[in-house]
Amino acid sequence: MTDAHAAGILPCQTIESLIAQEAITSQTPFDRDQVQPASLDLRLGVRCWRVRASFLPGVARRVPDRLKDVAMHELDLSKGAVLEKGCVYIAEIQERLALPANVAARGNPKSSTGRVDVFVRLLSDHSKAFDDIEAGYEGPLYIEIAPQTFSVLVRAGTRLNQLRLKRGDPVKLAIRSVGVDLTPGDTGIVGFRGRRHAGVVDLDHEDGHDPRDFWEPLETRHGELLLDPGEFYILASKDDVEIPVMEAAEMTPIDPSVGEFRVHYAGFFDPGFGTEEAGAVGSKGVLEVRSHETPFLLEDGQTVARLVYEPLTERPARLYGEGGSHYQRQGLKLSKHFKAWR
Repeated sequence: MTDAHAAGILPCQTIESLIAQEAITSQTPFDRDQVQPASLDLRLGVRCWRVRASFLPGVARRVPDRLKDVAMHELDLSKGAVLEKGCVYIAEIQERLALPANVAARGNPKSSTGRVDVFVRLLSDHSKAFDDIEAGYEGPLYIEIAPQTFSVLVRAGTRLNQLRLKRGDPVKLAIRSVGVDLTPGDTGIVGFRGRRHAGVVDLDHEDGHDPRDFWEPLETRHGELLLDPGEFYILASKDDVEIPVMEAAEMTPIDPSVGEFRVHYAGFFDPGFGTEEAGAVGSKGVLEVRSHETPFLLEDGQTVARLVYEPLTERPARLYGEGGSHYQRQGLKLSKHFKAWR
C-alpha cells in the first residue's frame, strides 16, 4: 500500500481530483480558492429556512422531510438576508457529494465563522449525527446556522463551513493540550468580549467593520479572567501552534472536567499552519470561548482545549497561507471582517 492509498486526510490535489471525477459537484462553478490545503470550503445556496427547532433527520428520513415539520418561513439568499441572533436556520449548500465507498467527510465552521460566534453544523440526508458524513454518501448537503452574539448578513455563495475528507480510519498521531494566554502584551489587551447589542456583521465584507462597535477589549492584572455566563470571548493560545506539512489537526471540544465553558467552534488547522516552511513561525491559535451556566475563573496557561493530529495520505501541493492568509502568523486577532484594533 502506497502513501497515496493509506488511511488519512485527503490533501488539496486529491480533493481537486474528486471534483474532476464529479464525486463532488456544485450548482455553480467552483471558486478558484475554494479548495484549501486539506479541506474544501462550502458555499450557501439560494434557499434558507427559519426553523423553530434544530433537528437530525435520522436514518429513515431526508432533511427536506423534517423541514416540513419545523420550517417557519423561507428566505431567498440570492440578494442577501439578515440571519437574526438567537434564531436557528437551515440553508442549502451548493456542493453535493457522491463519495467513494472508502471516503468519509467531516464538516466544521471556518475560523471566521467561529470568531463572530455563529454556530454552524453540517447536515446530510439520513444522518444520525451533525457534521459527520458517512463513507460512500451520495446526496445534498445542508447547514444549520445559529448566530449567537451578532446578527449576520449572508448571501448565496457565503462560506460558513468547510469539509475535510478522509480515507479509511486515520491513526491519531498526537494529542496536545492548548493553554490560554492571559499575559498582557504591548497593548495590555488579553482578549475581547462581544458586545450584546451591536449591529449586523456582513460576512462577505472583509476589513469592513469598526471593531469597537462590536467588541470590548479585556485587560487583566493578575493573570486571571472571570468568564461571565452567556458571554462570548476571543482569546489566544499560550503557546504557538504548528501543523507539520504531512499532518492536519482539529481542535476538539472542551472536556467538561476541565471547566464549564466551550472552546473553539472552528476546529480545522490545515498543514503548514505556523511552520517555518510556510514562513509562519510564531502563529497562535485563536480561541473562541463561551461560558455556560456558572461564572468561571480562567487562569493564565490553563488548559482549555486539545489539538488532535492526524496524517495526510500524501504531501499537499500547497500549504496553509501560501498566496496570503488573514490568520497565518497571527496573535490575538479578531475575524477578517473587522479592521485592525487601534
